[in-house]
Amino acid sequence: MSVIAVRDLVKRYDGRAVVDHVSLDVERGEIFGILGPNGAGKTTLVEMIAGLRHPDEGHIEVLGGGPRLEDRLGVQLQESRLPDRIRVCEALDLYASFYADPADWPALMERLGLEHQRNTRFADLSGGQKQRLSAALALVGKPEIAILDELTTGLDPQARRDTWDLIEDIRDGGVTIMLVTHFMEEAERLGDRLAVIDRGRMVAIDTPAGLVSRVQSQQRVTFKPSSKLDRPLLVDLPEVTSLEQDGANIIVTGSGNLLHAVTSVLARHRVVAEHLRFDQTSLDDAYLALTGTPDRPASDL
Repeated sequence: MSVIAVRDLVKRYDGRAVVDHVSLDVERGEIFGILGPNGAGKTTLVEMIAGLRHPDEGHIEVLGGGPRLEDRLGVQLQESRLPDRIRVCEALDLYASFYADPADWPALMERLGLEHQRNTRFADLSGGQKQRLSAALALVGKPEIAILDELTTGLDPQARRDTWDLIEDIRDGGVTIMLVTHFMEEAERLGDRLAVIDRGRMVAIDTPAGLVSRVQSQQRVTFKPSSKLDRPLLVDLPEVTSLEQDGANIIVTGSGNLLHAVTSVLARHRVVAEHLRFDQTSLDDAYLALTGTPDRPASDL
């Protein structure tokens, strides 16, 4: 069942479409990730879904268009501000008072790693701490849908992984999550489905594995042979499509069970593969193939 339905959504600024006829459906209980280069229109899209911007064209329906959506939708923006002097505990207590049945905000504060900043003023928080507070404020009303825009930006690796656990816990509790991210590892771990947006247009919607399968599957085995190795031994393997030499290293590209085929030949000829490395098509590769470029150095719209 779709809890978010978007049809032919358009938003223009100065005559340029930053969201250009985008359509998507988000199913109840899933984590729906949105990927795209900087400036692709991701933030504009989710802010329209959240009701913070008005589309120029198209249609949005959230939770069937039912009443009091503000009580059923939690939003963590890419950038948000609170009064400089408000303390973390005061902000959470204030936001909890807006709801008839709020979450246990002290427990939520602890779960997001903010217990040591309980009495810290907003102006004195780090960028990552402000992100975590923004997430806590989005979740304190126990929403049915949570929109999280670049939630883990500014967090250290351990805090990022702790936040991933929190997101999974929230989803397991029945909350549908729309997650904007530029971290491929985050998208691959959390996303049930991912939408890739580039220059305002929807490029693809699929599972992480489905997106990877859309690009040509390539595997690469790189190693330094312990002794001389005749090229035909590897080139003639059906799994091998090419072989290159890079200094002392050999780079074998192919498909199928490439690693096993290469290592079996080496073992039969008593050649040790030193510094062996195996690479295969990843979500990063699929993302670059679909968008055609790494992130552009511009703020998102």
